[in-house]
Amino acid sequence: MQQVNRALFDEVMVPNYAPAQMIPVKGAGSRVWDQQGKEYIDFAGGIAVNCLGHCHPALVAALKEQGEKLWHLSNVLTNEPALLLAKALVDATFAEKVYFANSGAEANEAALKLARRVAKDQFGEHKDQIVAFKQGFHGRTFFTVTVGGQPAYSDGFGPKPEAIEHAEFNNIDSLKALISDRTCAVMVEPLQGEGGVLPADAEFMQQVRALCTKHKALLIFDEVQTGVGRTGELYAYMGLGVTPDILTTAKALGGGFPIGAMLTTTAIAKHLVVGTHGSTYGGNPLACAVALAALNTVNQPDVLAGVKAKEQLFRDGLRQINEKYQVFATIRGQGLLLGAVLNADYAGKARDFMVAAAEEGLMALVAGANVVRFTPSLVIPDADIREGLARFERAVAKIVQG
Repeated sequence: MQQVNRALFDEVMVPNYAPAQMIPVKGAGSRVWDQQGKEYIDFAGGIAVNCLGHCHPALVAALKEQGEKLWHLSNVLTNEPALLLAKALVDATFAEKVYFANSGAEANEAALKLARRVAKDQFGEHKDQIVAFKQGFHGRTFFTVTVGGQPAYSDGFGPKPEAIEHAEFNNIDSLKALISDRTCAVMVEPLQGEGGVLPADAEFMQQVRALCTKHKALLIFDEVQTGVGRTGELYAYMGLGVTPDILTTAKALGGGFPIGAMLTTTAIAKHLVVGTHGSTYGGNPLACAVALAALNTVNQPDVLAGVKAKEQLFRDGLRQINEKYQVFATIRGQGLLLGAVLNADYAGKARDFMVAAAEEGLMALVAGANVVRFTPSLVIPDADIREGLARFERAVAKIVQG
């Protein structure tokens, strides 16, 4: 049998990633073990994906049951798990119609194409402008990465899709300067994840909604990272007093199984007639069965309330660490999508904190060079939060003490 180690990555994988030296081989709840048997507490959650931790019994059972029934059909046919999941999403949200894909980028691609199609059908070719926000992130297809407001991700691949502009996040005057009757859609994250764990102000989002309505532009909420309980609401829009026209969801939707979805209204959805868009694996029975189990498990009052209680536990623990070591300027975010923003003395060193945490047996993330990000399981035990924070404190101490 081929020896599997980190060196094999460099031998056979395209070098667009730079993974850690350790290779995880087993997970249970909020704990992970690597090839050497070292245990880690998981505060990363696969970047806000593993909403129920690793190998949650409800997800394992759904996968096993569906795995013995039906694995895949083309979209020439439909299937029961896809219809049940779509019905659950419609019942739980503003939406009336659902489109399934495999990832957040694909869901966002569908949303952007739909917005352009609606504008073309209703107003003509001239209404094509898409406005998004600087430091936003919407995926890695060429369309979505261009709409995302981080040129470093979209530069270097030739001519970009056109009619895309970027406003300043949380700055309504910046949006007012760009939006017009030519705008077909505004795409926004209710909490910028990759851009530094920066929440939108409720008043800002309400003004964005009003501007979209005024200019007959569709409001697209990218809830790929914030959706399925991450903020303590099933979807973050529910806590903002704003209803989007289109919402995208992925990451936690499958609890670790690849799936994405675009949610919208009947009036908007009718513009994607047969043949205008599609996905070979979109609505896959295995993915939909697991996602339905994840959604039903998360969408419970005690789980969603627990997210907010666990947020406070995190905030209290990080504040206590900061009182001792003075490394953070602020702790921001919502629910269990939190960012510890480094102060000027430690600017640019977020990755150092992430690496030191791993050495102490804690999996964490970064969101840019200045923010340490935490996106653990929504049902992580309080004891694991406390132990993980103790490990993180040891990592912080190492950095501070040099």
